[in-house]
Amino acid sequence: MSLSLRDQLLKAGLVNEKQAKQAVKQKQKQERLEKKGQVEKDDSQRQAALQAYAEKQARDQELNRQQQQKAEQKARTAQIKQLIETSRLPKLKTEDYYNFVDGKKVKRLAVNDALRDKLSRGSLAIVRYEGSYELIPRDAALKIKERDPQRIILLNEPKSQDVDPDDPYAAYQVPDDLMW
Repeated sequence: MSLSLRDQLLKAGLVNEKQAKQAVKQKQKQERLEKKGQVEKDDSQRQAALQAYAEKQARDQELNRQQQQKAEQKARTAQIKQLIETSRLPKLKTEDYYNFVDGKKVKRLAVNDALRDKLSRGSLAIVRYEGSYELIPRDAALKIKERDPQRIILLNEPKSQDVDPDDPYAAYQVPDDLMW
C-alpha cells in the first residue's frame, strides 16, 4: 500500500511530526475561513491553469488551420496537375512559333495554323506546367483559373458575333476569298 505524501516526507526525514501537524492545522483553518467567507479563496493557480488551457486551445486551433490550408493547397495543386495532364495537347515539332509574354519575358511555343487560330479565338489556352508551357482547351483552363490564376499565361476571350439589328447589310454574307 502506498504511503501519503505526509508519511513519505516523515519517513525520509525531511519534516518532523510537529511540522506535519502544523501544516494540517493551517490547511484546516484556511478551509474553515473559506467556508465562512472571511477569507477569499486562493484561485490564482486555477486561473493560471485555465488561462494556459485557453492559450493552448488557441495555438492548437491555429496549427490546425495552417495544416488544413496546406492540405487544401496540396489538393488544389494535384487537381491542377491532373487537369493539365489529361487535357494537354501534344507538342509539335514545327518551325512556326506563337510568341507570348510571361511576366516580362517573351516566350514562344511551336504551333501550326489551326492551333494559332484557336489560340487567337480563345478556344485554347497556354498554361505553365513544370517549367514549360502546355496548350489546353478553354474549359480546362477555366477550371485551372478558378484554382490558381497564376498558372494561366494566355487565355484570350472569345470574340462575340454581335449583329446590329439595324444593320441593312446583315443578311448579306461577305465571302472570305475576296482579294482587294
